[in-house]
Amino acid sequence: MTERYGGRRTGLIGMGVTFLPLLLAWQFADSFSAFLGIGLLLGVAGASFAAALPLASGWYPPEHQGLAMGIAGAGNSGTLLATLFAPRIAQALGWRPVFGLMMIPLALVWLCFFFLAKDAPGKRRVRKWSEYASVLKVADTGWFCFIYSLTFGGFVGLSSYLSIFFHDQYHLTKVQAGDFTTFVVLFGSFLRPVGGVLSDRLGGHRMLLVLLSVTCLCLGAVATLPPAFAALAILALGMAMLGMGNGAVFQLVPQRFPERVGILTGIVGAAGGFGGFLLPSILGSVKQASGSFGIGFAVLAFAALGGAAALLYLKGVWRRTWPALAAQRAGLRQAQAETEVYAAGV
Repeated sequence: MTERYGGRRTGLIGMGVTFLPLLLAWQFADSFSAFLGIGLLLGVAGASFAAALPLASGWYPPEHQGLAMGIAGAGNSGTLLATLFAPRIAQALGWRPVFGLMMIPLALVWLCFFFLAKDAPGKRRVRKWSEYASVLKVADTGWFCFIYSLTFGGFVGLSSYLSIFFHDQYHLTKVQAGDFTTFVVLFGSFLRPVGGVLSDRLGGHRMLLVLLSVTCLCLGAVATLPPAFAALAILALGMAMLGMGNGAVFQLVPQRFPERVGILTGIVGAAGGFGGFLLPSILGSVKQASGSFGIGFAVLAFAALGGAAALLYLKGVWRRTWPALAAQRAGLRQAQAETEVYAAGV
């Protein structure tokens, strides 16, 4: 929809649709199956990345894509509203008013977006459906989906699961568990633009390799189930790595697919959302089977290690197959070597 109708129009439609599940949860939801339907509709809000990121991307040149996409992607800091305020509102007023009150900031953002958002200049080329399907046949699409399912999926999944972890493992109150989660999510949210900026300077591939390696170490440390405040500090560092990793992934996407940012954002973003759905399910199943949170975090550590190993393999592949300038911006080539290649080409 973003590529066909523009990010502004798509964003307004998406936010408009998001009012429906909030209204249903506020007034009518009374069963588990009803909440499954509400969760499905709330997925439209998660899909807003496919409108916001191309909208921002279109205004900036390739060398500033990391910063632009990082700032736009920092919208996931809205998670802080839920983890910080929802437990307190539910404790004071009940859980239903939580959904009703969330319609207020949504309405304010809708109005701001209506008056302030603008699509980038230039004519949009309407592509055939076969062109969209062809993107799925490119191997790099799958690799981006895999990496983003680790970074964004890890961020989203842990954001929704850590309250349970802090409450059950360390016997905190629900409000305290929400505060601990908010502290951790804060790092992942607001460091996403930092990841984009550093990726513009150092290259998204190089950044991701470091970030996933540190994430692996953090998750492995949490798997030992350290004391509560030690776990809080380690998870804050790990979430910071995942948040910066989100920015790094979308520094790479415009380098590899400069003309397909919209559709790639939707595909890769969907993979990240799926990872965010899968992670709590895995952690919950492992906890139920083993009786320990530690084994689940160990599984996540190995997943992050797998992502780092994949990046090591992809370095050689991408250096051979990507355009020279794109490879340099991704951190796959040294600047001087790239200058020589470019000069020879000229």
